Amino acid sequence: MTWIGDNLGLIWEQLREHLYLAIVPVLLGLLIAVPLGYLATRYNWLANPLIAFGGVLYSLPSIALFIVLPVILGTQVLSPVNIVIALTIYTVSLLIRNVIDGLRSVPPDVRQAAIAVGFGSLRRVLTIDLPIAVPVIFAGLRVATVANISMVSVGAVIGIGGLGELFTQGFQKDFLTPVVVGVVLSLLLALLADLVLVVLQRVLTPWARVNSPVKAA
Repeated sequence: MTWIGDNLGLIWEQLREHLYLAIVPVLLGLLIAVPLGYLATRYNWLANPLIAFGGVLYSLPSIALFIVLPVILGTQVLSPVNIVIALTIYTVSLLIRNVIDGLRSVPPDVRQAAIAVGFGSLRRVLTIDLPIAVPVIFAGLRVATVANISMVSVGAVIGIGGLGELFTQGFQKDFLTPVVVGVVLSLLLALLADLVLVVLQRVLTPWARVNSPVKAA
């Protein structure tokens, strides 16, 4: 407990860095995956190649990607950009299937009705297709977010890893407290992020809430 009290500033700094490195790639990945998913549903021949390519990207070892990206991008080894780009790649590879499945789940008669009343393609996608696809997309978004929170710690191997740096510090000094603090905060961060996404999904899909039937007196 003494170590925790003496290092609250360090813990807070690592927690903020961890959150930034995990959440920014989720947002970027979503912005990339949604247009790609739309193109895959508009041009069906794109769907299988995109899903297969996403599977290949996700199979890449995270440590190798963190190390190789600076060589490819010309960035500094200790630049947070490497972690953000690597996790964005993983997020897109996870989300692309969910976006495609979500957009494909829109009933054809709903889509035809929107077209019949004069909805253009962009307006229909934004106001009809995407809202209906939200539950499927958010299922993938929750997995991607929790996975990113977990993988950020791996970045500690190259000196940037948020809470993962507490693991490194603990192992180097053969001191368990920083490791325990890092693990507990990582778990709490993942649980909190998942809860936020669940609440956000409920807010975005009020029609999906099922009210419990009122029992007769």
